[in-house]
Amino acid sequence: MFLVGTLLGGILGGYLLANPDPIALSESAKSTLSSTMGITDFSGFVPSEIFSWEMITSPAVIVILALGGFLIGFGTRYAGGCTSGHAISGLANLQLASLIAVVGFFIGGLLMTYVILPLIL
Repeated sequence: MFLVGTLLGGILGGYLLANPDPIALSESAKSTLSSTMGITDFSGFVPSEIFSWEMITSPAVIVILALGGFLIGFGTRYAGGCTSGHAISGLANLQLASLIAVVGFFIGGLLMTYVILPLIL
């Protein structure tokens, strides 16, 4: 039932209830995305330059996805849990290991957003 609900929810949300209008972005946001990341298509919800079926066939993208999957698995095992487990349960229990892990997750996310992603786009 879970899988059926997931499929039906995806179809309902993705096709039947989808907003046909492009998202409203300011001109400064569009110019920043165009100049820094090369994103030019603002017609849909996600940029086609990043999220498309053609991107998945690129050897560089396959290596990045495989390496990212390995790092996620390694980090989860090394940190003793996932991001949700540490951020929700661990911080609620005031565990020092969870605080260190969550701070590490945020630092990793910031590095990815501002350093690594602009380099690979």
